[in-house]
Amino acid sequence: MSLESKLQVVLDTKAAVRCTTAHERLAKLYDEGSMVEFDTLVKSEGGLAEVVTAYGTVEGLPVYSFAQNGDVSGGAISKAQAVKIKKIYDFASKTGAPVVGIYDSQGARLKQGDEILAAYGDMLLWSSSLSGVVPQISIVAGTCVGTNALLAVSADIVIATKETDFGIETNGSEKKAEDVAESVHILAPDTDGAIAQARKMITMLPSNNLGMAMSVDFAPPVVSGDELDAVAPSVFTEARVISYIISGIVDAGSLVDLQPKFGRSVLTALATINGNTVGVVSSRSRYNVGKIDADGAAKAARFVRFCDAFSIPIVTLVDTYGFNSVRDAAKLAHAYAEATTVKLAIVTGAAYGPAFVAMAGRAANADLTLAWPTAVIAPLAPETFAAIMYADKLKGAADPVAKRGEIVNEYKDTLASPAEAAANGYIDDVIAPSETRSSIVMALDMLASKKVTRMAKKHSNIQL
Repeated sequence: MSLESKLQVVLDTKAAVRCTTAHERLAKLYDEGSMVEFDTLVKSEGGLAEVVTAYGTVEGLPVYSFAQNGDVSGGAISKAQAVKIKKIYDFASKTGAPVVGIYDSQGARLKQGDEILAAYGDMLLWSSSLSGVVPQISIVAGTCVGTNALLAVSADIVIATKETDFGIETNGSEKKAEDVAESVHILAPDTDGAIAQARKMITMLPSNNLGMAMSVDFAPPVVSGDELDAVAPSVFTEARVISYIISGIVDAGSLVDLQPKFGRSVLTALATINGNTVGVVSSRSRYNVGKIDADGAAKAARFVRFCDAFSIPIVTLVDTYGFNSVRDAAKLAHAYAEATTVKLAIVTGAAYGPAFVAMAGRAANADLTLAWPTAVIAPLAPETFAAIMYADKLKGAADPVAKRGEIVNEYKDTLASPAEAAANGYIDDVIAPSETRSSIVMALDMLASKKVTRMAKKHSNIQL
């Protein structure tokens, strides 16, 4: 075989790969002209490998990636595919760059038998080993079921298109991505939209756990400080919408709501303040009668741990009566207490007992806790306080309901007021709502060099 003939075989193979959907998807992920493909000539059972792997830049940032190739044997998992993906994880671990995986596979090369089980196990091990070291982003762009789905949801951020089959079941149940809200952080209308979201996430996250996210250009908040002052008096009513308050704190257009249809009693989001990435956690009193449910607490706990892994500052907005689940409340409290990243808490409304302790108090290890004048900070709900502490007065009152209201209001204005909490050193300051953004900006600057050393241990035993 002549040199020209051998070279032509190589060129034909590369050309065949470039015509696949997987290659086209990766080309859209990367900056134009930056994509460099790995192991193009690797074969699987005599044909093209069922995955395309590559390196390149996204907005100038180095990124490794793989895309399961649904055009080749339905993207079936094989030993060859696992070997190619392993190289991506190896490079990412050596150089400290994020990994983006695009999932689109009908299953596995069943003829390879036990080798497939080993391949799945290896991929899960590599992903777990890199967890918390470099950001991992999954894009579910096609069928992703069984162990393949387990791989996809092991990433830090899971982005899925609406019509994909996605779930642990392999019996043809055909669950769509929108049916597994607990596993999907961002639901995109199509693959192009999902890739665009992945590019945005890469620019908002540090490349690894030793670096910092890049600063970006930003626009001022769409809600002014004066408008926040105006909405504050309605803090306990349905007129108050948490997204409105957040829009007065973060840069315009920067908020990315994660898992919006799961655990709705809590909002978790990435955003920027003055162009720098922060994690936002906020209770949402509109849901679950003002309490944080089990799903909300679990969602927030994982998000706090994610932010802590990459030293992303956490801004927590607290307005909740408490929790529905002891286990999941403990999970959230543990996540906050363990986190060493910068933690700022703003109490905008109710913060009763365990809710204050877990999310804003000393147990949360908060660096700075501020409160609006509308805050009510108390060891138990004011209504409960009135019933317990003034039971005799209520029994003897001509109008027990009216008397109870008087006692509750007095308690809120005195012992449960933010001024009282500040006087006793439980919070750091009481601020006007219009001062929230500037206070956060100054605190982030002050704490930018924060370093905390923990006691040596293998890991903590968090409630799971």
